[in-house]
This record gives sequence, structure tokens and C-alpha cells, in this order.
Amino acid sequence: MWDPEAWRGVILAADAGEFWLWTGLGLAAAAILAWTALRGLHRARVIENTPTSKVRSAHQGYVELVGQAQPLPGAGVVAPLTGLPCTWYRYVIERRRVVHTSRGTRTRWETVESGTSTAPFLLVDDTGECVIDPRGAEVTVRERQVWYGNRRHPRGGGDAGGLLARLAAGGGYRYTEERMSAGDPLYALGWFETVSGVRDAEAMKAQVAALLRRWKQDQARLLELFDADGDGRVDLEEWEAARRKAEAVVYSHQLRRAAEAPRHLLRKPALARQPFLLSHLPQDSLARRYRWLAAAAAAGFVIAGPVSLWALLVRLGGG
Repeated sequence: MWDPEAWRGVILAADAGEFWLWTGLGLAAAAILAWTALRGLHRARVIENTPTSKVRSAHQGYVELVGQAQPLPGAGVVAPLTGLPCTWYRYVIERRRVVHTSRGTRTRWETVESGTSTAPFLLVDDTGECVIDPRGAEVTVRERQVWYGNRRHPRGGGDAGGLLARLAAGGGYRYTEERMSAGDPLYALGWFETVSGVRDAEAMKAQVAALLRRWKQDQARLLELFDADGDGRVDLEEWEAARRKAEAVVYSHQLRRAAEAPRHLLRKPALARQPFLLSHLPQDSLARRYRWLAAAAAAGFVIAGPVSLWALLVRLGGG
């Protein structure tokens, strides 16, 4: 039960170091909760206010797409703990630690290894397909497994991680793996761009320069190709011929690329206020999830913020 007078006495009697430690932690927690609430609310509004586009007709820029997750042809991804094929994964390996204190024995889990897939995969809808670059994305998936064992790396697929499995395995390590599999529904919000086979003049110039550098590193080959007068060096006129040859090679390569179909790409936006989201959940469910997160964080802020400020005022006011 909240008794202001009793807590006032505790605050005034507390050691200075202890008081400032706990008050600082309370204020920091309030700031983090406020940021979390605003962030969750912002994401919910962006999800609700961004219209859904089709891959074929999506404009260049910030868009929302809905389809199915599929692996890139010939580039399947395998989840590291279960060995199951997927399009994206995230995993954590934790080790159980027993800590002995004056108050007794506590058990806690410490992370010893973790990882997230960065390999691209496809979002496919009824109009086309888009390559997803998942680096930097906030990913929400429903496919999640937790199980236990006595080795740092499990031998393969885990079960649902029930109590019986934990007791049988001993539980020295805990494994958590989240996956997105082929055919799963996929909601995506990010920066959409279409990359064609034709490059701009600056990109072509850079490729020409890179090719000339490679030729220059192999002097014997350079002289064989471009030392027309046989004097053992490449003069300005011969170097100009080498440059024209490099331009022709790059241009020929670009012509072959131009015949390829354009490729759509969705990636992390450059602006921080534009979230990059990937999820199994449909739009409404994901927005509701962020609103609940914002509400919970706001409730925590309402408690942590005023209480910490009140404690500060009591301490500084001396009563």
C-alpha cells in the first residue's frame, strides 16, 4: 500500500549514493518508457496511414507491400539451430548460470551467442516479386521455438521446449529460434526502388576506372595489349587506346544487363522516421500490437516519471 509519509522517511534516510543511483535509474527508465510509447504510437500510425501497393504498380519510395515470403532461386537459407529451410531467421543461445548471494541462490540466463539472417529473399504477390534486403528491419514472426540442452550448439531440430524435454536434457543451455518460412504471409513496409540493367554515366565511368586499374596492376598483360610501338612502356596515346577499349568492354556489359528484366528491391529507408518493418502479422494486427506496446510503456512512464520526480523533490527539499 502506498504510504507517502513512510516513503518520505525512507527517501530522507537513504544514503546519498544509493538515493542518486535509484533515482537516476527511475528517471532513465521513465525516459526510455516515454520514447518507447512515442515510437510504438508512431509505428502504428505509419502502418495505418500507408496504403498497400502491388509490386508491379508500386511507386519509387516509401511503400507498403503484402504477399508471401519465398527464397531467392538457388539461394536458400537454413536456420542455424534447427537446420530447417527458411527465408529469414533469428536465434539466441543462452547459458544457465547459478549465482550465490547473501540472499540465497539465483539462476539466470546469459547470452553466449546470437545472430540474425541478412540474406535477401522475395516477397511475391499476384503481380510480381520484390527482393527484400532484411538488414536493419524490425521483424515480427510467429514461428518461434525454445528448447534446452547441455551443448552450446544443439545437434539439430528442437522440440517445443516443454518441461519434460527440459528435465530430460538437463537444461544447461537454452536455445531460441525464430523463422520465416517459404509461403508464409509477409507484410513489408520500407523503401522501394526498381533497379534496371542500365546504369547512369557516373556508374559507368567508375566501372571503366576500375577496369583500367586492374589492367595496370598486370603490367606484362598491359604491355602485351597496348604497347603498339614495342618500346616497353604505355605512352599517352596508347593509354588513350586502353581507355577506349575499357569503355567498349563496360558498354558491352551494360548492353547485356539492359536486356535483363528490372528488379524490384525493398530495403531500409534512409530517414529514421520511416520504420522498416517485416512481419507475419497482417496490417491491423501489427498496428494493434504497436498500440498495445505504446499503451504499456505510457503506463510505466506515468508511474516511473512522477515517482522519481517526487523523490527528487523530497530529497532536495529536505522534507
